[in-house]
Amino acid sequence: MEGRNEKLFSRKRSFTFGAYGGIDKFITGNESSCAESVGHSILDILDSPSSEAKPLTSAPSSQKVTELFAIIEKLQGSRLDEQRCEFPPPLRTRLLKIGDGLPLILPPKSGGYWIDPPLDRHVETSPTLSQGGFGLESYDIMERDSEAKVYQEFFRHRYHHSFTACDPSLGPLVLSVCLEEEENRLRVILRMKECSIHGTFSVSLFQQFPTAVELAKMLCSSVSVTCFEAVSYLKAPEIIMAFDEHRVSQNFKFGVLYQREGQLTEEDILSNNEESEEFLEFLSILGQTVKLQGFTGFRGGLDVSHGQTGNEAVFTSFHGREIMFHVATKLPFTEGDTQQLQRKRHIGNDIVALVYQEGNTPFISDVIRSHFLHCFIAVRRIKRENEGEGGDGGSFQVSVTAREDVPPFGPPLPTPPIFTEGSVLREFLLTKLINAEISCYKALKFSRLELRTRSSLLEALRSELSSRSQCMLGEPSQPSIPLTEGGRSVQEGGGGFIENFKRAIRVRSHSFDTLGVPKKAGGVAGQRPKDGESEQTSNVGYTETRGQTSPQDDL
Repeated sequence: MEGRNEKLFSRKRSFTFGAYGGIDKFITGNESSCAESVGHSILDILDSPSSEAKPLTSAPSSQKVTELFAIIEKLQGSRLDEQRCEFPPPLRTRLLKIGDGLPLILPPKSGGYWIDPPLDRHVETSPTLSQGGFGLESYDIMERDSEAKVYQEFFRHRYHHSFTACDPSLGPLVLSVCLEEEENRLRVILRMKECSIHGTFSVSLFQQFPTAVELAKMLCSSVSVTCFEAVSYLKAPEIIMAFDEHRVSQNFKFGVLYQREGQLTEEDILSNNEESEEFLEFLSILGQTVKLQGFTGFRGGLDVSHGQTGNEAVFTSFHGREIMFHVATKLPFTEGDTQQLQRKRHIGNDIVALVYQEGNTPFISDVIRSHFLHCFIAVRRIKRENEGEGGDGGSFQVSVTAREDVPPFGPPLPTPPIFTEGSVLREFLLTKLINAEISCYKALKFSRLELRTRSSLLEALRSELSSRSQCMLGEPSQPSIPLTEGGRSVQEGGGGFIENFKRAIRVRSHSFDTLGVPKKAGGVAGQRPKDGESEQTSNVGYTETRGQTSPQDDL
């Protein structure tokens, strides 16, 4: 009877790898309707109270109990055995067509990711081909918001005026106007919840100086307000500049995963503790290993006081930007925790991650389950055919994958995507990582969340400027919170996406307090870490874990 059950109901794992993606399914050994009926009955029994259990067949009760316990034992079998997954047949077929040498990245069965170079070009980019000329060069780094530095560059140190208004359809508006007498022109910037619009107009175009409403309508025809309120607060430029710089990203944090031969699951990859010489050499290309205790640079959410996030990390400065790498093998390892949440909470909250492969096992695009991770860059050390036996094996092959709603970003991969010099690889990877994160902000989830964040911060800016201006004029006003209070400094936060989101939450929480609206119990997003307290204790958890939900679920 047990043999018949094993033949009738074989267990099949879904191919969304990782601790959170496994879905158990029953498939029948034949297509008979009788077998399907029995399968549904078994699932009904396991999901319903014992008092409502329905008989499987007309067999004696002892036989029914034996069969039920056999099924339960099969369900509760070794979890390690169930994690031994194999490539889905469609992928296996495609790999056979590719031939020798597996690609660095494979798409998930469910799709939803693009890969560069595509699988159909894998043969063309084989490491056995001769490499074209590719020397050290400087790559272009994308700007998150090209208008974010306009105010600081053209307005901050010149005499100018700012105005605020609340448009019925566009929401809060903040307008800044500067007269550049040497060029005889007006420079104007209009901040709206979607974006900031910047323009210059020759003074000779106007018979008399235009009003704030006229200037705003020249930049955006949708403006419908009839008047603007003048800003008279003396420290208004500081507050306005703080708002503009929330979209200036000077500091970045990226995850680094270490994938060894044969590792296909999230648990295997996050459980690596040993670092080979090859992996350490790759980390030295990215940056320098620093002690976290007392570290004064950008820490990327790591604890620099109490050692709660490990003792070491990889850090580097790159073209005026500071980058902290969350290296999985350097984050704390928890014995008995298959999910390794101490590591997952940092890497899962990054937007882009590097995957260093030691071996020929491909990386599945969705193997690491996270609401935030949208892009992976895989690197594999290879020995090219023309290097011979005496070659040092110092060539690196690179591949990139991102979710389908992430726009392509530069610099482009060379053909073939192979780097023989560490300095060129470093320049390429760091530029690619920064551009990847900025491009990920345009994905659907991030763009909607960022719009919500910017709207909250802009409303706080308008309210702050209006309130402070009334105080300067001696008029009573409601208390408000400056954008620079209740959050980290611009230098520390660096315009990071998560930091800006938490700042918007803090502003919203303060508005609840001002209005007397009770906040939900258990909300920690508005709390600041105490002196000496690790930053991670106040970090908003976005990583998807069992039994928990992400704030992005409501997007």
